Parts: sequence; structure tokens; C-alpha cells
Amino acid sequence: MAEDRYLTFALTKGRLADKTLSLLEQVGITCEEMKDKNSRKLVFVNEELKLKFFLAKGPDVPTYVEYGAADIGVTGKDILLEEGRRVYEVLDLGFGKCRMCVCGPESARELLQHHERIRVASKYPVIAKDYFYNKKHQTVDIIKLNGSVELGPIVGLSDVIVDIVETGSTLRENGLGVLEEICELSARVIVNQVSMQMESERIREIILRLRKQLEEA
Repeated sequence: MAEDRYLTFALTKGRLADKTLSLLEQVGITCEEMKDKNSRKLVFVNEELKLKFFLAKGPDVPTYVEYGAADIGVTGKDILLEEGRRVYEVLDLGFGKCRMCVCGPESARELLQHHERIRVASKYPVIAKDYFYNKKHQTVDIIKLNGSVELGPIVGLSDVIVDIVETGSTLRENGLGVLEEICELSARVIVNQVSMQMESERIREIILRLRKQLEEA
């Protein structure tokens, strides 16, 4: 019976989860268990509303949703672009706003304008490749880094970096700046493709309530 089925939410750990839970609470979707910061539980349940919640690292959220371990997920647009998972992106939550940019020293601006073959360091090789190859038609060498990508141009590993920019203060402190903007980013709601068909009424109702809340805010 569909009525007995739990809807499962996968939320991105940290600030994004806090903001998402606060928004869900405003539309009547709550989970008291999650408010206990000392809890060691991994999956939290609201028996009354037949809902389950769990926290995951951002890049894992679309994976859980694609494979049906979660019906609904909330993660950043950067992760959706990088991971390329088969999920429905249904709502822009408007928070967690930032930009994906090409950054580097001012001297690198000319290399970008002249479409020279340069080295690009990034945590987001898929986004970087798509931007340079498909949008700019510029051949580049992409180097994947996991840590502070700002180091790339400073120590001579790369000419520029592709990274998320919020305020730009870290860049400025290190003599770097935004050279080109790739796209704007924010938190998005994603839905499993099968769940969208099987649980369409419940899911659409949740999306509708969230959209209404965002419009009124």
C-alpha cells in the first residue's frame, strides 16, 4: 500500500541542511529527532507524517536520489552539474547562493581572451571541461584538485582555477580575482525519477508548499 510507504529525504550536511530543515518546518514538515545535536542516529523518522530523513555529503545526495535510496534530495547546483546524475531538478530554493567562476591573477586574463592552451585546476573538472570545450571552444589541460585550489596559480601548478566564489575575499587575499563567470549556483530540490511517478501526489504537494513559502518569504 502506498499509504504505508515512507518518503525519504537526503539532505546535505551543514549549513544547507539547517536552512532546508528550517524551510521544511515552515511548511509543516518537521522531524523532532533531528534537533538533537548529540544524536548518533543516521536515519531520522517522523512516524506521523511517514517521513524519513538522513544527512549526507553534498556529492553523495544525487547518488542516493538517482538510485532510489532517497525520494527527495537537497544539494547545490554545482554538485548537480558536476555529478550529472539522472534525477529531476524541481525547485530552486534560492539560498546557498554563489557563483562558479574562472579565477586567477590579472595576468591570466589575456590567456583567456586569446584562447591559449592553459592549465586549469579545479575540484569541478566536469564543469571546467564543459565550459572551456563546449562554451569557449578553448583547449585546456584540466588538473583535478581536492583541497585549496587557490594554491594552483600561486605555486605555478595552473594558470587559472575554476571554483565557487561567494564573497571573493579568499581570492583577493591571495592576489587572485574573478576573470570570467560560468554560472550562478544555489540549493536545489531533486526528485528520484520513479518516485515522481509512484508518489507524484505527495511529492507535488510538498513542492507546491515549498514554492508557495518561498514566494511569500
